[in-house]
Amino acid sequence: MRLRGDKMEVKQAVIMVGGKGTRLYPLTENTPKPALPVLDMPCLKYLIRSFASAGITEVFLACGYKSDVLQKAIGDGSDLGVKIIYSDEDTPLGTGGAMKQLENRLDPVFAAANGDTFIDIDLREQIDLHLRTGAKITIALTTVDNPCEYGIARLEDDGRITEFKDKPKPEEVFSNYINAGIYVVDRSVLAHVPEKTFFDFSKDLVPIITRRGERVQGYKLSGGVWKDVGRPSDLISTNLLMAERLHSGTDFPAEGCRITRPFYLGEGSSAEGSVLESTVILKGSTVKDSTIAQSLIMEGCFVKQATVSNSILGRNCTVNRGATVRNCVLRDGTVVGEGEILENRMG
Repeated sequence: MRLRGDKMEVKQAVIMVGGKGTRLYPLTENTPKPALPVLDMPCLKYLIRSFASAGITEVFLACGYKSDVLQKAIGDGSDLGVKIIYSDEDTPLGTGGAMKQLENRLDPVFAAANGDTFIDIDLREQIDLHLRTGAKITIALTTVDNPCEYGIARLEDDGRITEFKDKPKPEEVFSNYINAGIYVVDRSVLAHVPEKTFFDFSKDLVPIITRRGERVQGYKLSGGVWKDVGRPSDLISTNLLMAERLHSGTDFPAEGCRITRPFYLGEGSSAEGSVLESTVILKGSTVKDSTIAQSLIMEGCFVKQATVSNSILGRNCTVNRGATVRNCVLRDGTVVGEGEILENRMG
């Protein structure tokens, strides 16, 4: 937090990106989850861009799994107008432990987020609310139909969180407002986090602060996009959603194709003589005389006279003449032979 005239500004953010993304295997075999693409841009870059738009200039990435691959994919932040600093964890520390490791480098107030969700949102209002209410922690909240996989919050009329429960059983659910994994934090709360110990921010630290009677504020997200991308189907739907939001009127060069939107064709890709329904084709791929529906075709793939549905093709996959790929997630470099039929395959 720094002063600009009479106004306080939050200039730093910590993003936790240490997870392995096991539910997205085999896509995460070579690529950490935050580097997986949404319309040819790493998922994490949308979040960093959101922070940059809110005035953040310095971003710490608390890394774990395949940090070297992540660093190559994300870069130094100069293209987004921020400085990115990579902080590696030798052993997993959890979301609270990752912040504790950076405590001495953080301003009195900083922003933070879990890097395992897709976030393309204006975050300025959440930062302003934190500063206005004097809260110790401000948590972004969103609603879902089934809150049992998340942390839920009980709110007072003024948005103050009076109770927070992580991953409740169905009979324990008292709210459908869930933790969206975006925070504004007073550095002072990190005094309650033990050194070099696995410690979860929402499960362990937030209840401590609420029990102490200190203010934990809820901020209800509105506008923008927040999506869990924990499963392959989520990655497909997020790509399709962003294709609809950003390219609903784009005239892609797809010669002789019958296209049902949402649709996206990446740079250097070609599509000819094909039926393309709700499909995202990333850069450097070729699709000829094929039928593709509800699928994500990643970078460098080749599909000819084949059918692909409800599937993800990893990077540099080849699907040959007469082949069918249905309800699959194929690892990078997979070759599907002529006439081969693959169904319900993960790998």
